Amino acid sequence: MRRIMISDITMKQSAETSGFALSFREKIELAKQLDKLGVDVIEVSPIVDRRIDTLLIKSLASAVKDSVIAVPLTSEDENAVSVAWNALKEARKPRLQVVVPVSTVQMEYLCHKKPAAILDMIRSLVAQCKALGCETEFVAEDASRSEQDFLRSAIDAAVESGADIVTVCDTAGTMLPDEFRDSVRAIRDMIPAHIRLGIRCSNELFIAESCAMAAVQAGADEVKAAACGGFTAALDKLTHILKIRGEADGIFCDVRATELQRGIAQIRRMCEMGRSKSSAFDGGTREEQSDLELTVHDDLSAVLSAAAKLGYDLSEEDGAKVYEAFCRIAAKKESVGAKELDAIVASAALQVPPTYRLENYVVNAGNSISATCHMQLYKNDQLLESVCIGDGPVDASFLAIEQIVGRHYELDEFQIRAVTEGREAMGETVVRLRAGGKIYAGRGISTDVIGAGIRAYINAVNKIVYEEAEA
Repeated sequence: MRRIMISDITMKQSAETSGFALSFREKIELAKQLDKLGVDVIEVSPIVDRRIDTLLIKSLASAVKDSVIAVPLTSEDENAVSVAWNALKEARKPRLQVVVPVSTVQMEYLCHKKPAAILDMIRSLVAQCKALGCETEFVAEDASRSEQDFLRSAIDAAVESGADIVTVCDTAGTMLPDEFRDSVRAIRDMIPAHIRLGIRCSNELFIAESCAMAAVQAGADEVKAAACGGFTAALDKLTHILKIRGEADGIFCDVRATELQRGIAQIRRMCEMGRSKSSAFDGGTREEQSDLELTVHDDLSAVLSAAAKLGYDLSEEDGAKVYEAFCRIAAKKESVGAKELDAIVASAALQVPPTYRLENYVVNAGNSISATCHMQLYKNDQLLESVCIGDGPVDASFLAIEQIVGRHYELDEFQIRAVTEGREAMGETVVRLRAGGKIYAGRGISTDVIGAGIRAYINAVNKIVYEEAEA
């Protein structure tokens, strides 16, 4: 029986092709789900913003236990190999991808290089990746429209330089299954037996799974699929075909078919979560899946490690303040979980002079009108105001703050809990914002939960503004 590896490209293609954009936190959750399902390879987007994208890849490397993490190189960056490797090297199974167009039209308009220069680039990048001891994949983009002699030269250049996997892509999606089978069989015959052959099919003609199966029958060893999105072969459909046809064709894959439908449903709920035209935030809720639990016996390093898992990059001074506050709380409780630690960090770390101060807010909401917020903030001594419509009172309030500040921040988490009992109970709100790859937490307390949320959001924004000004 021949094992077919499945490489998921949902994260790589989401914003480009399918119109759904995943937040930092959602990408981590997506990778964990795919890893749990037994997907062999999880592909991510190339590094564009070095700080944010590097942090994402490092976070994925610590979160993913069994799957390969594949990072494509950006050909525009002279230091692409070292930048990608520094982000990826802590992964249990790292892979670098040399992605190069091989059709005349894409070489000219995307890379602005002649064929000879493309071949030199392939040799150089593949050799650099192999020198690091990393598994290396050469991806021939738009291979179905390339001149066959040049495609062969490109593949030979990659193989001679040490590529472990050669992947050919029907980017245009114009090939029928029989045509793709013949093309893949010819490529399989031209590369050594120890080199794995991968394929990716466009779903332009809505037959991506048929083309992928034809390629597998022709000798392909690895198939790119997607748990969500209609741009390539669907992970659940392809896995089902391999399961049904596996014994007859002598093939199998390691994706856990019994858990697949539940896992795919969770991924699609996350990826296809509705985002309103009136809001820049996602419109869904998620349960916190954290087994973080600290006790009074945990030392400073354990508390700082737990904070780092939540996404906080604390200075030595803030770390000491958080640990001191943790000790006070832990002395009164059996254990401290993720939500309590969030609140501790929000109240103890990076307390800064407020750039923005709340003056007034008026929120209108109901079941027959859109939620609106009229917000007034002082920036130093200048009174600023805005009016915004949102999906709800909290959403409208946050959008109004952002309109005044002039920046949109990724809302990583929004927590509300009661801190006293009764009709006049105080509500505590913790807001986590992500900016520049870091997490900033704000905390607000009020008998009005909307007011608590507004104060928490302003508190977090002030921390971001202060740190950016200091930098």
